[in-house]
Amino acid sequence: MITNTQHRAIITEYDRIQAKNRHLLTLRKEEIYAKIPEYKEISDSISTLCITQGKKMLLGDERALNEMKTQLHALTAKKADLLASYGYPADYLDPIYDCPDCQDTGYLPDNSHCHCMKQRMIYHLYEQSGLMKLLETENFEHLSMEYYDGEDRVKFEKAVQNARKFIEDFGSHYRNLFFCGTVGTGKSFLSCCIAKEVMDRGYSVIYFSANALFQKIAEYTFTTKDKEALAQFKNDLLGCDLLIIDDLGTESVNSFVTAELFHCLNERHLHRRSTIISSNLTIEELRDYYSERLFSRMISNYDFLKFTGNDIRKYKKLNHQSL
Repeated sequence: MITNTQHRAIITEYDRIQAKNRHLLTLRKEEIYAKIPEYKEISDSISTLCITQGKKMLLGDERALNEMKTQLHALTAKKADLLASYGYPADYLDPIYDCPDCQDTGYLPDNSHCHCMKQRMIYHLYEQSGLMKLLETENFEHLSMEYYDGEDRVKFEKAVQNARKFIEDFGSHYRNLFFCGTVGTGKSFLSCCIAKEVMDRGYSVIYFSANALFQKIAEYTFTTKDKEALAQFKNDLLGCDLLIIDDLGTESVNSFVTAELFHCLNERHLHRRSTIISSNLTIEELRDYYSERLFSRMISNYDFLKFTGNDIRKYKKLNHQSL
């Protein structure tokens, strides 16, 4: 779901949390030892007791274990009474954890991911997608049919049904979507709705406008000497669970772009990793715009959904200005 780099970043974060809490516990101990000297004396007595009784057990003293347990119980109770008498809670010097469930390791006793680890993974998926801010408003909670009438509404409702089915089956059923239609009819919005739901289920999503995507690939290919960075970028692009390419057709098309786009879509198809593409171009324009091989790849492997209607963004802008 997440890359090795992201996993290392999460583990590093847990290491930082553990170090922070160890330091906080050290400060607490120093505070208590300075304020309650008798507490430290008892702690030292406990250490001495464990060593002494341990030696006795090694020598075969059968009473040593029970004696140690009895004395430890009494000394521990005395420590708790001392803390209480100075106004401290009994667990003030217990190990400190941000997440007691996994003790700040990210893993439960059965080696499964703790809820805190899952949340961090989802956060990194959001960050990777480039959609974190956008998805605060571009999600199903903000979906409205009020901007559509007649046949336009029927088409949009069909697209929403397909989107929900795509989400429901994600991870178990391979499928690609192609949203086509006029400007401002909800293609990008619905793509974002899908992205949020998929990421909230723990899958990785990468989102790019077509123009930004091919600029980034060209930048890595022609202007940087960091081949490792290019390889990592392409690995993420080809390996993420869902890739969303928005506004296909706005990029400057040339042989480089066409070759990179075909390679990306073909590799993802071969490894059965889903892709969503949106474009303002018609089917006929797509055929004229790209090579026959690329067009054939899109036609054969994608479910096409057509969006029609007025420009919602323009409508919202005009309506906002009139208020």
